Amino acid sequence: MNHQLDIFLNYLQVERGLSKNTLDAYGRDLARYLDFLEGAGISVPGEISPPVILHFLAHLKEFGLSARSRARALVSLRMFHKFLLAEGMVDTNPTTRVEAPRTLTSLPHTLSPSEVERLLAAPRGIVPLDLRDRAMLEVLYATGLRVSELIALRYGDLQLDVGYLTTVGKRSKERIVPLGETAMIELRRYLSLGRPLLAKEGSGTTLFLNRRGKGLTRQGFWKIIKRRALEAGILKNIMPHTLRHSFATHLLENGADLRAVQTMLGHADISTTQIYTHVTRERLRKVHEQFHPRG
Repeated sequence: MNHQLDIFLNYLQVERGLSKNTLDAYGRDLARYLDFLEGAGISVPGEISPPVILHFLAHLKEFGLSARSRARALVSLRMFHKFLLAEGMVDTNPTTRVEAPRTLTSLPHTLSPSEVERLLAAPRGIVPLDLRDRAMLEVLYATGLRVSELIALRYGDLQLDVGYLTTVGKRSKERIVPLGETAMIELRRYLSLGRPLLAKEGSGTTLFLNRRGKGLTRQGFWKIIKRRALEAGILKNIMPHTLRHSFATHLLENGADLRAVQTMLGHADISTTQIYTHVTRERLRKVHEQFHPRG
């Protein structure tokens, strides 16, 4: 069934325009699925029944995968079998009546406004890497970009004269996001004093460069933000999207319109944005418990 998998992944890339990270996730889930089918002696899609799907999910549980990871794997399987059915390669979809493993909804990790201020102030120096880190953190908090969007920025994506940047998000959707005054100041400082000293032949127009003059990776940025958080005395477990989550939460806490936040984050469905309203409500509950006489 590797041939069908190749066709499916090509469809996701060409027709659906999914990002490389999403394609890699589908590929990992389905490669594990095909290995399981091979071990079960199943070589053609028509031999797959709902019990086979359930056995695979049970196999993932025995393998140590969480309910969230198993639910994500089931999404991959559903997409794959739905594609096979639409292309006429099978007559039925065995995943239709299989329920996803129950998962507990976890709220996004965020920083308080004071913690954000400390994090943004952590790169205090004037060497190129400090200027770069300060600009990156300011841009991330000012715009709510995904880390993948941040490290993909190029010169031409900035419109500093009008205070905006352009980014390409999931499914190759382009959106325009406003920049704050502080982020623009730090960007100009990095562009004039930092990036020229980091750039080397072959750097091209990539905005944020590492010490070798190449674009940063997601892992590289993660190491940077974790190191800067430690310098700021923040002991929380900082994740790559922590500033994105904080951006959305702080906007809503200060009265921003949910639809506007959805647009800036690049969410296709507003239900994805609504998770941040749960964060704000949870924070209000904790404040009430802490300070109300009968809390």
